[in-house]
Amino acid sequence: MTTRPFVAYPDKRLKTAAAPVDEITDEVRGIWNDMVETMDAMPGYGLGAPQIGVMLRLAVVDCSDERGQAVKMANPEILHASAQMREHEEASPNLPGVSAVVERPRAVTVRFLNEQGEVEERDFVSLWATSVQHQIDHLNGKMYFDNLSKLKRDRLLKRAAKLGGR
Repeated sequence: MTTRPFVAYPDKRLKTAAAPVDEITDEVRGIWNDMVETMDAMPGYGLGAPQIGVMLRLAVVDCSDERGQAVKMANPEILHASAQMREHEEASPNLPGVSAVVERPRAVTVRFLNEQGEVEERDFVSLWATSVQHQIDHLNGKMYFDNLSKLKRDRLLKRAAKLGGR
């Protein structure tokens, strides 16, 4: 397992939808393992493969207190989202130093290919749901701040540019 470097915003890969995964291979499992190690080193609650320059629809999420509970997903898609919303402060290692409160559905049902290559459906709630949605955004070429109003997004990017210029 290897900790991989993050792609820096505004790299075009962060704005590009990732390619579907056809099957779960040893190569895919290796990428997942690297993603978990990279996520744990941040530390963070999740990681989408495009964040480390791998343009495949792969994501890992671990919001457990003790860690070591990572859910590894290929081709995750939201089947159902709750009407009840939840706010959470989100950030990304691809644009360090800034964060924003984003409102997302409090619970989601997600279908994905698991480590065994089987289709799995799982319900995620609270922080787990937020993280899964955040990662699926990455797989679709979106960053968390794309969910903000234009004014808030512009302010955040201006603040990030100032931080980067130090």
